[in-house]
Amino acid sequence: MKPVGRVSIVDTLIIELRKEISRGVWQVGDRIPPESQLAETLGVSRLSIREAVRVLIHAGLLTARQGDGTYVTATDEGQVALRRHLGRAETADILDVRRGLDIVAARLAATMRTEEDLDKLREAMERRAVAGRAADLDAFTDADVDFHLYIAEASHNWLLGDLYRNMSDALWETVKANQCMDDAGDDPFHTALFEAVLAGDPIAATAAALSILDDYTDGEP
Repeated sequence: MKPVGRVSIVDTLIIELRKEISRGVWQVGDRIPPESQLAETLGVSRLSIREAVRVLIHAGLLTARQGDGTYVTATDEGQVALRRHLGRAETADILDVRRGLDIVAARLAATMRTEEDLDKLREAMERRAVAGRAADLDAFTDADVDFHLYIAEASHNWLLGDLYRNMSDALWETVKANQCMDDAGDDPFHTALFEAVLAGDPIAATAAALSILDDYTDGEP
């Protein structure tokens, strides 16, 4: 990258960093390289890098974790806006949207899943069970949300997976608030969903996904 002038260096850097994020060089959840490395790679000062990163943090694409580095939190401002809307949404509205996503995700996952997808689902199910037995609500919620995200990813519809990833924070709150862990030891619904996906049965997968959401709704305060 060759900045066209001192005045435009930061703007040029912002464009370059946005490209890295949008192209998937740095994906959501990834830590970006440190200032010193970026400065050396792009041939600019660390001060210019710092200012460009600050702008992207303000835009919601990056977040700084003190003592740990800077992480990608969104690939564009549309994702940021969606997350802000979800943060203000009522639980019932989130569940209504999730119902539509889960039905499509379950149906597609049953026909499109790979062995790698099944391994990820098994791992999430095991973490969910272990956390439930240990009464670790945060770990249980992490595993539950991961399980449903992996179902969406198993659909191999990139847009569906992207929407689900952007809803993860809101889904985390609904799962935790509904105390789903109370039924972790006797939960036939998630098992039924996994087995339907494993068997390649889209009808059974759709029915299991609906049963999970109906169970959440029944458990609302």
